[in-house]
Order: sequence, then structure tokens, then C-alpha cells
Amino acid sequence: MARKQEKSIFVAKQPGETPLEALERYRLTRPELKGLPMTYAGRLDPMAEGTLLILIGDECKNKERYLKLDKEYEVEMVFGITTDTYDALGLVDSDTNARAEVIPPKVNLNKYTGKFSQEYPAYSSKTVDGVQLHTLARAGELPDEMPVKDVEIYSIERLDDCKIPALELKKDITTRIALVRGDFRQKEILAKWDEVLSDPGSGFYATKMRVKCSSGTYMRSLAHRIGQEAGVGAFALSIKRTKILVK
Repeated sequence: MARKQEKSIFVAKQPGETPLEALERYRLTRPELKGLPMTYAGRLDPMAEGTLLILIGDECKNKERYLKLDKEYEVEMVFGITTDTYDALGLVDSDTNARAEVIPPKVNLNKYTGKFSQEYPAYSSKTVDGVQLHTLARAGELPDEMPVKDVEIYSIERLDDCKIPALELKKDITTRIALVRGDFRQKEILAKWDEVLSDPGSGFYATKMRVKCSSGTYMRSLAHRIGQEAGVGAFALSIKRTKILVK
């Protein structure tokens, strides 16, 4: 009996991969799908990992419907440092000094639930007049008014609070960045992290949380906002999409 062709499949995108690279890696495991159109529904940043939805064959025509699905993430944010990408694959902001040992106030994560307009990160694939924001950012030509999207966070659960020694954090970030292919300013970024995380006796406080949200909600932007409002700054060290909530 012939195997029934799937319309969609969940695959695990690895850290450092683009969604397209994850799709092509999956395609190599399924030679029987050769020649069939395939696409992914819902991007993940290079530093992010986790569940990616792949559409197969005629189901690719329904991509728009899949793009609206709710998501669940696990996010670890580190306080005391901000970057221009809001995650580890970014330059530490020149006007913000890393502040080791700064204990952030006990953030009430529930205050970030609900509907709101979220500004797209400068380093994202959102287009303005046909040009992606990350291209404009690198050229120093970002628009005066950044595009926004209406999103909703349904719930945030605090999973863990910890302190990460600076050298351990440096090793983690260096390992993650080494997995990313292509030109993402890696040399410049790594040099800055080496400078910021050079004190072996220092450490940074971190919080891990689980977030259920609407499609298109940027977890690194959420981490940045929480850090700003806590008064100490923060960036997303790790982002893992754990679920795509198919209805």
C-alpha cells in the first residue's frame, strides 16, 4: 500500500540554521518528495531553534493560513547588557556598559500579557519600500518611524532565575555564533563580546520564561523591553520555539 503523502510536517530547526537550510536538510531525508514544492510557514532567527512547520506539495498554497498560528517559546534573557539586535548575534550597544552583578528588580512578567503594538527589530526581515530592515540598519538608513505589528501575549511563566559567570556566558555566546553561516558581522560582534565578558570574577543574572503568543511576536524584542523597563537592560541569550498551536 502506498504511503500517504503528508501535507505538513514539524521539523526541529537547529541553532545557526536558517529556516531554508532546515527545510533542505529535511528534504535530503525524504528522497520520495523530490520534485514536490516545499516551503516553511513562520520564520525563526538564525540564533533561534525549535519547531518549524514545513508545508508539502499543494499545501504550500495555504501558507497564509498557517502563518497566523499561535506559538509557544522558551526564552532565556540576560540582564545588564543590550545589543542592537536584542539577541546574542548583535553588537553590544556603545552607549550601554555591561553591568555585571546588577540584580534586576523582581520583574512582574504578567504585566506583559495582552494585546499591544510591537515595533519590528531593526535587524529583521521586515521590508520597508521593498528593502529589508536589516539591510537598512547596516547602511545606517533606518526609517524615522519603524513599522509595528499588533500582537498578543497570552501568558508568561517564569521557569528559572540564575546567575551566569561571565566566562561561561562568553563561551556559550561564542559557540552559538560559530554555528551561524553567512555575513552577520560575526568578527566584529565576537570582538565586542570578548571585551565585555573579560572579567572572570563577574557574572550576570538571567531569567528563563515560557511565552504563549500570537504569530509574529518577537521574543528578542520582548526581552529588550523587559530589560528597558527593569532599568538595567537585557538581551535574549536563547530562544526556542516549543510549539506551533495548530487549530
